[in-house]
Amino acid sequence: MIGNTEVVLIVLVLLAVLTAAKGIRTVPQGQVWTVERFGAFTKLMQPGLNFLVPFMDQVGRKLNVQEVVLDIPEQSVITKDNASVAVDGIVYYRVMDPAKAAYAVQNLQQALTSLAMTNIRAVIGEMDLDSTLSGREQINSSLLRILDGATEPWGVKVSRVELRKVEPPENLVRAMNLQMTAERERRASVMRAEGEKQALVLQAEGRQQSAMRDAEARERLAQAEATATRLVADAAAGAGEAALRYFISDKYVRAFEALAANPNSKLVVVPMEATALFGGISAALQMLQPPGPSGTPPPAPRQPMPPPQPGPTSPAAGVLPASNGGGNPWTQG
Repeated sequence: MIGNTEVVLIVLVLLAVLTAAKGIRTVPQGQVWTVERFGAFTKLMQPGLNFLVPFMDQVGRKLNVQEVVLDIPEQSVITKDNASVAVDGIVYYRVMDPAKAAYAVQNLQQALTSLAMTNIRAVIGEMDLDSTLSGREQINSSLLRILDGATEPWGVKVSRVELRKVEPPENLVRAMNLQMTAERERRASVMRAEGEKQALVLQAEGRQQSAMRDAEARERLAQAEATATRLVADAAAGAGEAALRYFISDKYVRAFEALAANPNSKLVVVPMEATALFGGISAALQMLQPPGPSGTPPPAPRQPMPPPQPGPTSPAAGVLPASNGGGNPWTQG
């Protein structure tokens, strides 16, 4: 049988074990525990081995001092222009003062969630839909400033706030797509109109430049004609009427050559006055010949034969058949 001594020893061993269990605590890394004595906060237990007063001290709250990511549930928010958008986000925070985080607020995560949702509605409610969709950075900055200031009494530091989704309803998305399509079509129409306007301006400038060039060309041609006429007049003044007659005859012969060279011409009509012109040409050529060795003038040119009179079998006067291989030299090109 077990004696009284053995019973006492067993009770003492069990009491020692229970005392050690109550007085020794190991705190994991990244956490801080609070110590309460008879329900009141006394101290903090840091990561590692910690000792308590058995049966008097007990562990109060176990707090995570690492940076925590808190999801903000999706909610419907009304913008300044009465558009409804679905918004959710995330909040990054860290406990800086475990005592305040444990006893200054009842439920830290629930309090942060409610505070973030309320301020999201307040910030977006002051903005219209376009600013809400394009100003996420502005909304994040405003929420970070508000939440960080509101959670400072709780011993919490909010380091970052991000909106994950800002989504208008489906019917509003369709309307926005139609508006965007119309705006792009309007811009395309404006660009086409600008292009057509520029093209008309360039065409007008081109016509103006062309007209100026034509005027300059006509002016230069007139100056060339005037110069040529002046030279001919000077030559005629020095050589007399014979030189002028030669010049006119040369122009006349060149005109007949161009007329005879036309492949579509079947016959060439020579006026009756051409015989007198041929005589003038012969006289001019005779005048241009050098004088004889004795200084005597060259013999007078022979008078051209009178034109044949039209008869019943002869062709009409002044009509000569065009020929490409021979015949009258005045009608050949």
